Amino acid sequence: MGGAAGAGGVGGGAPIQPSGDNPWYWEMNGSLVLLVGGSDQDNLFQIADLETHLDDIAAAGGNYVRNTMSSRDEGDMHPFAEVSAGTYDLDQWNDAYWTRFDDFLSWTAERSIVVQIEVWDRFDYSRDPWETSPYNPINNVNYTQGESGLAADYPNHPGQNEQPFFKTVPDLEDNQVVRQHQEAVVDKLLSYSLSFGHVLYTLDNETGADPAWGAYWSTWIKQGAQAANVVVHTTEMWDNHDVTSTVHYNTYDHPELYSFADISQNTHQVGELHWDRVLEVRQILDSAPWPISNVKIYGADGASYGDTADAIERFWRNLLGGLASSRFHRPPAGIGLSNDAGPHLQAVRLVEERARFWDLAPHNELLGQRDTDEAYLAAKPGELYVLYFTDGGSVTIDLSGSPATFRLAWVDFAQSAWSNESQVTGDQTVTVDALGSGPQVAVLDVAQ
Repeated sequence: MGGAAGAGGVGGGAPIQPSGDNPWYWEMNGSLVLLVGGSDQDNLFQIADLETHLDDIAAAGGNYVRNTMSSRDEGDMHPFAEVSAGTYDLDQWNDAYWTRFDDFLSWTAERSIVVQIEVWDRFDYSRDPWETSPYNPINNVNYTQGESGLAADYPNHPGQNEQPFFKTVPDLEDNQVVRQHQEAVVDKLLSYSLSFGHVLYTLDNETGADPAWGAYWSTWIKQGAQAANVVVHTTEMWDNHDVTSTVHYNTYDHPELYSFADISQNTHQVGELHWDRVLEVRQILDSAPWPISNVKIYGADGASYGDTADAIERFWRNLLGGLASSRFHRPPAGIGLSNDAGPHLQAVRLVEERARFWDLAPHNELLGQRDTDEAYLAAKPGELYVLYFTDGGSVTIDLSGSPATFRLAWVDFAQSAWSNESQVTGDQTVTVDALGSGPQVAVLDVAQ
């Protein structure tokens, strides 16, 4: 399948791109769009009952999924042809694998769901998954250990960066024996994905590789897109949990390579620090804004990186902090598309009926009598305010200079409806009390 020249967005409209009106956010088919989601697997194209899961995501208000090009779970297919039991030919394709991928792209396009691909997932290339990987020289007919420089075993965590697979590019080890097959699989991926305008490209999952690795693949993908008369958007996902650390500047400082940021690792942070880091990244990018993504929000009861309440808090802080996209990570590290996640995805769409997030900006300075991590505010002062309480509480909002009367309404998460509407007189500081404990979201807009 060849990439279609000038591939469009869903429904054949304009493809996804940073908005000309507000480049912190995406637009597609000529309109601004906020991307939110939750899904139950990383390599979504490989799951059974995929169409049903996509229907459920769309029904919950989701329009954003993550898709790693991973093959390490039971039942997954590999991209290459298996010529004998456990042995692959890297010069032949597994058509069934690529049909899965093509179907996935078609079905997400039909449902207006944006796909963020991760081209390389380091967890496929170390420990147990490496033992059965087609790239392992003992599992293919194309090269030996000596020819490839790849060992049969990499028993340590991939964070140790011991795998030469991620050093094949010209500015590192220039390993053409292996890289020719890497290039071929990326070209094959693009032969499908460039026909669709609802696809974003992340090069790696939680990488600690030399920046030259990501730079090479971003350039390769963009050159492939240019040849097909398509514009695509790429980023890198770094492993470091401090998204203001030096390594992340390998994305922030290189608009010639990348055109959005993914700060998923920030959801290892909790409370106010999570919010502060979002705002720090916005400040870093403020002179030339581009969309900021969070394709995996960690946190689930019993998980290692925060509980379910943490996941929900991170989701709403992302939204009020101005992120373009946010998705609940798959279980068990996240809440996926669970009964805990669905009401919050639906709540976002309810809030959008009265307040578009791209019309707002973070404005916690307008809050008073606020405890640490108690409440967060995004606003277009004088017109719109979205207030989020992490677990009930009471704060003041400075409405001075806004003589209008405001309508105050609360989100009923259980019913996906507005509740407890009242009027608030402007041009003063007002006290807003949450309705109870737990997460609370309220919108103040000018009363009609």
